[in-house]
Amino acid sequence: MSGHSKWSKIKRDKGANDAKRGAIFTRIGNMIAIAARGGVDPSMNSALALAIEKAKAANMPVANIQRAIDRVADKSAAALEEITYEGYGPGGVGIIIETATDNKNRTYPEVRTALTKNGGTMADAGSVVFQFTRKGVIRVAATGEDALLTILDAGAEDAIEEDGEIVVYTDMKELAKVRAALIEAGLMVEDAELQYVANNDVPVDDAETARKLMKVLDALDDVADVVNVHTNADITIELDD
Repeated sequence: MSGHSKWSKIKRDKGANDAKRGAIFTRIGNMIAIAARGGVDPSMNSALALAIEKAKAANMPVANIQRAIDRVADKSAAALEEITYEGYGPGGVGIIIETATDNKNRTYPEVRTALTKNGGTMADAGSVVFQFTRKGVIRVAATGEDALLTILDAGAEDAIEEDGEIVVYTDMKELAKVRAALIEAGLMVEDAELQYVANNDVPVDDAETARKLMKVLDALDDVADVVNVHTNADITIELDD
C-alpha cells in the first residue's frame, strides 16, 4: 500500500515541526469545525472525537479546540468547504489533495501552483481518485504477532508491521469502532484518521524522480488550506534528508 513510503514518514516529522509553528493548529481547527457539523458532542460524533484527539496529540490549546467547535453556531464565521483536488506528480503517480477552505478562489490557484511549479499537473475530477479506496488508517505503537492478532480480532481489515509500529486498515465506517476496541485491548493508538489508500502502488525507484516527487508533495503540504495529501507512489529508494 502507498502508505509504505518515505513520504508517510516525512509527513509525520513535518507535522511535528508544523505544530511548533502553529500551522497545524489551523488545519486541525478546520477539521474540527467541519466534523462539528455532525454534532458538537464528541461522545455522539466519532468524527469530531477523532479530530479532537488529533488536536490534543498536537498539543493544541483547549481554547482553540472550543473555538473551532463554536464556529458551527457562529453565523458570522466564513463557511468552510471540503474540496478534494486530483493531480499527477513526476513519474505519473497519482496525487489526491484534501482541502478545507473558506475561499475556493484562493485555494485552487495555490494548489495548482504548488503542483505545476514543481513538475506536477492538475487532473480532471475522478481521473485519479478511482485508483484509491477511502479507508480508516490507525497507527499503533506495538510490534509482534500477538499485537497483530489482537488488532485483527478487533475488526481490522488488515494490519502491517513497519518501522517499529503497526499500521492498521479498516473499513471507513468502522474506524472509530476499531480504534475504541484497540484502546480497550490495551494497545497504544498513536493516530487514527480517514485516508485515501492506493489500490495499487506505483514504485518510484529513480532518485531524481523521487526527489522531484518529494518536492511536489512538500509544496502541496505547505499550502495553508490543504488538510491532507495522498499518493499511490511507493518510494523504494533511500534519499538523503
